[in-house]
Amino acid sequence: MKEHTRKCASASKIVFEDLEAFIRGRVESWIQDLLEEELREYLGREKHGRRKGVDAPKDYRNGYGKPRRLSLQCGTITLQRPRTRGLEGRFESRLLPLFQRRTPEIGELIPDLYLHGLASGDFDLALRGLLGEGAPLSASSVMRLKTKWQADYEQWKRRSLLGEDDRVNSEDDRPKREEVVYLWVDGVYVKAGLEKEKAALLVAIGALRDGRKVVLTVESGHRESVESWSALLRGLKERGMNCPRLVIGDGHLGIWGALTNVYPETAEQRCWNHRILNVLDKLPKKALPTARRLLTTIPYADTRKQAEAQKKRFQDWCGAKGFEAAGKLLDKDWERMVAFYDFPKEHWKHLRTTNIIESPFAFVRLRTTAAKRFKKDDRPNREGENATAVLWKVLCESATKRSATESRFRRLDAPELVAEVVAGVTFVDGIRRTNTWEQAAD
Repeated sequence: MKEHTRKCASASKIVFEDLEAFIRGRVESWIQDLLEEELREYLGREKHGRRKGVDAPKDYRNGYGKPRRLSLQCGTITLQRPRTRGLEGRFESRLLPLFQRRTPEIGELIPDLYLHGLASGDFDLALRGLLGEGAPLSASSVMRLKTKWQADYEQWKRRSLLGEDDRVNSEDDRPKREEVVYLWVDGVYVKAGLEKEKAALLVAIGALRDGRKVVLTVESGHRESVESWSALLRGLKERGMNCPRLVIGDGHLGIWGALTNVYPETAEQRCWNHRILNVLDKLPKKALPTARRLLTTIPYADTRKQAEAQKKRFQDWCGAKGFEAAGKLLDKDWERMVAFYDFPKEHWKHLRTTNIIESPFAFVRLRTTAAKRFKKDDRPNREGENATAVLWKVLCESATKRSATESRFRRLDAPELVAEVVAGVTFVDGIRRTNTWEQAAD
């Protein structure tokens, strides 16, 4: 009988199924070696090396500390910090500081996931497989990581509107301000329970002289009252905001009363989207398609006179159908509805509505469950502030750099005309009024 022999089994190789564990093990080994190298450089000798000289420091190694877990983006690894004795001071590792259980990147990831809708109780289920066992994913750690949002929001609210570092021009020695030309204001109601009583987020977005649009402030206000809007505008004025040339808002009386108190000389424009919805609410369902078609032609007329003609056409149609109440609603506050005709035609698409505020908050409303969770706070009278901070964070993404929301704002068309608006140049139906035109009109 022939003797059958087997060849030696080949060494195990890394396969796709073991790739994650292999990489995690290599990273763990590499960081442990770095900790050893750090201590070796500090002591000035190898692990088993003798001290040099009789008077050399009597410091020596003392084994390792207890195993510690550290969460990285590649997972959670286990490390042991080398210990020493006989040192005059205390050896502090720069690579692995005391009590650190996660890298800064993981520290930023957890609150961001919470911000975008992941409940604190879901972190263990969602991230345990990714970060590994022992990752610091408790609800209390999430709450601690969120505390910086309130501080960021408070700092953002107090920032100056005079420009970078409040620099001074050498020509006239006056503060260089980021001049606000157009201002959009609106109160946004979200299902976040900001307060026990009905509350709103008061938002102000400004268009600057160079055509950029920026979020100026986000604050909670009670029912969009005159007092709430006045406090917001006074805060903007104290921070250096000039009187805007035009303010665009909805039909709520609070903002118009506040403008009378704080910026009485500014022009006022009511949002056409809000007005069209108000008119459609007074019509039966079967009349809505025709009414919507007639209404939308009014704010897109080329001149104020044509807009008035389109308004009369709609009112005549309402009268023939028996909807006089809907037709008369257009007469209410008409001058505020057509104020945009006194500004450059290239800017009309930005000035007709408050969509610049409504569009970003459509995304914010999807995340209001996070605000409900953030409302709970042990400190009295802080629920509204905390909910406002989390919604501001969703809107602006970051208080230290230009926000993602602002980066999506469409700049004003023909920004060179903004300087003429600031200078007080007269526009009639969107066209610059010149001396030649005035003589022909006379």
